[in-house]
Amino acid sequence: MARSAETTRPGPAPAGTRGPMSTRPFRVVRKHRENGDTVTLALEPVDGVPLPFAPGQFTMVYAFGVGEVPISISGDPARPGQLRHTIRDVGGVTHALFSLGRGDLVGIRGPYGTTWQLPEAAPRSGPLRALGGPLGGHPMDVVFVAGGIGLAPLRPALLDVLAHRDRYRRVVLLYGARTPEDVLFARELEAWQSKVDVNITVDYAAPAWRGRVGLVTALIPRAGFDPEASVALLCGPEVMMRHAASALVHRGVAAERIELSMERNMKCGVGLCGHCQLREMFICTDGPVFPYDRVEPLLALREV
Repeated sequence: MARSAETTRPGPAPAGTRGPMSTRPFRVVRKHRENGDTVTLALEPVDGVPLPFAPGQFTMVYAFGVGEVPISISGDPARPGQLRHTIRDVGGVTHALFSLGRGDLVGIRGPYGTTWQLPEAAPRSGPLRALGGPLGGHPMDVVFVAGGIGLAPLRPALLDVLAHRDRYRRVVLLYGARTPEDVLFARELEAWQSKVDVNITVDYAAPAWRGRVGLVTALIPRAGFDPEASVALLCGPEVMMRHAASALVHRGVAAERIELSMERNMKCGVGLCGHCQLREMFICTDGPVFPYDRVEPLLALREV
């Protein structure tokens, strides 16, 4: 599955910036507590200039006086005037961002990175490139497989699919979380069920839980999609993605139709520091979204 040059370059530079390292001030306009250690921040540019982005891209988010971290955009690509970032409190910078309130400022660089690529039944304009399929341009199935906070980077692609629901056949979301309390976007998951086959499983649960318990990979053999006419988008811990991709291939999904978001060790966002190097690739510039057939040989190498 070859990528065009357009999808491997960082996103368009906002008006008034001087280069890829320029930071723009954004204001927190809304904060939603997803669970005990995760929040979603809605951000708007102080200068009022929208920041277009494509599903799968990330920005560098700067907590003033603390530092910056790469965070995938979890907002709606149809609303470039507002960014959403879903942030888990796991370190010094993310703790500072987690603690922000309405009216506080952050710095934003980007957007950067490659995008999720979805099949299309008919040509259209927009950030997502058409992916050719075995149905000769007819609608295909779309399978989302998410683990933990990995649902956040998938959310923009899912919103794009829902906005053009008639262009796809079955849409399946397989989502695994540690506990029922760790499930993200709970209200949206309930609302999506009218248009998406939503399947949720958790690793651990109290006896009152009436849903599934087990690994998200266990949902793949029974999920309702046609493996010969599907594209799959995966995001979560690498071990989960490795096993999920293998299960999808075993089910019959072509490796080139499986995409993974690999957000590991990114630091600068523009391929300068080398923290995210994966053999000859840099996750921040060649990814973070990769076709499985490109990275599959590297996923099992512990030292890469």
